[in-house]
Amino acid sequence: MATVLIVYAHQSTGSFNAAVRDVAIKELSEQGYRVVVSDLYAMNFKANATKDDIIGDLKNPDLFQYGEETMHAWNEGRLSDDIVAEQRKVKEAELVIFQFPLYWFSVPAIMKGWMDRVLTQGFAFSLKNMYDNGVFKNKKAILSFTTGATESMFRPNGINGDINVALWPLQNGTLHFCGFQVLAPQIFWSPAHCRSVDRIVMLEQWCARLQGLMAEKALTFARCEWFGLSFEQGFLLRPEVKEEQESNAYGITTGHHLGKLLPPDNQTKVQAT
Repeated sequence: MATVLIVYAHQSTGSFNAAVRDVAIKELSEQGYRVVVSDLYAMNFKANATKDDIIGDLKNPDLFQYGEETMHAWNEGRLSDDIVAEQRKVKEAELVIFQFPLYWFSVPAIMKGWMDRVLTQGFAFSLKNMYDNGVFKNKKAILSFTTGATESMFRPNGINGDINVALWPLQNGTLHFCGFQVLAPQIFWSPAHCRSVDRIVMLEQWCARLQGLMAEKALTFARCEWFGLSFEQGFLLRPEVKEEQESNAYGITTGHHLGKLLPPDNQTKVQAT
């Protein structure tokens, strides 16, 4: 049975996020998926990345470097039990859904802590296994979240700025970096300020999308092969690729804009090919 993991972060069982989570559990279960939920607040999941995440002696006790120490601990089976349990869930999952309210243009601290602690070097990435060559290249991931602001506030000419820019660190810098095929986000715009009938429609639209979610194409990102993949080459865009892009009106991605206009909706919609 294929598994879907929902990493969920909201304090209230009566929240709209909880309703969105429950729709996903019901719909995906009816499709035959095994749905596993990591309810981070209910689990009292520890957000702080500390020495306590490592069992046994540190490799370098005089200069604690969390990334290095957890990489060694993962290799040697010495990570704390709560991290190991979450890594097992990720390993088993075909799809990971991150369900949360947008806090300060990002995930809540408890979910950021999950990413910091669970997605350790070695388990989730390495310099040889990153981006489209990443460890999780056969898995899919999606951000599903609510906002306090309206959609218009997150437009390129809105007061909050372009939502595509806000999503770049999470979708490219975390999910795509680990190799995930990143599906277009499911954004629930300002449900707290909507009519109840509008919230019902939002849930119905989410349910309908879930019915075809696994068949969706992923968002597009710059390919690793376009870059010089060594410290000597600086991990910079290859000159011939940069030259090929010169005639394009837009940059490659939201992050690789090359000083040009950002490609519209690069982080929210699948681009036409």
